[in-house]
Amino acid sequence: MEDKPLLQTTPRLIVIGGSAGSLSMVLKILPHLDVKLQVPVVTVFHRKSSDDTTLIEVLSTRTCFEVSEIEDKAGISPNVFYIAPADYHVLIEKDYTFTLDDSEKINYSRPSIDVTFESAADVYGANLVCILLSGANADGVNGLKIAKQKGGCVIVQDPAFAEVPYMPQQAMTHVTPDYILRPDNVREILAVLGGQPV
Repeated sequence: MEDKPLLQTTPRLIVIGGSAGSLSMVLKILPHLDVKLQVPVVTVFHRKSSDDTTLIEVLSTRTCFEVSEIEDKAGISPNVFYIAPADYHVLIEKDYTFTLDDSEKINYSRPSIDVTFESAADVYGANLVCILLSGANADGVNGLKIAKQKGGCVIVQDPAFAEVPYMPQQAMTHVTPDYILRPDNVREILAVLGGQPV
């Protein structure tokens, strides 16, 4: 892994954004989530309402975190792996709750990764970690810029290892990531997020 310093602040929220081809990396991340992190993880996939309803069951088998689909006005709790529901934008509110919004699509997407990254950056600032994975459009790039401006940690999947490299390529063109995520360094990066040297 790149020789990077430990995070200067403790993560209080991790937001993962991904589209086509991102599930395989999420399945690699899940086993390395440690309850000692005491952090919620919010995942925004570009999902269609017709997508396989067994997604939560599949994810649950890979992690010790509770896996739950986000509900409107619900509070955000540590050690829960939240999934954005299909056809709703997910906003993070100042009182640490979720708002679901069905307004127009952004970057041809609802849920939009940008919406969640940006609202989370407003609330969590330097205590936010944003991870952008494989995908076929540029959703998430503006959100990463804002997270970076507010002192958050930005992690982008290495396009060379992404099933659909366009999204991470766009991110790396416009934002300098703190870490580049590959299949062989998932454990090390999550250890860093937990404040452990690698």
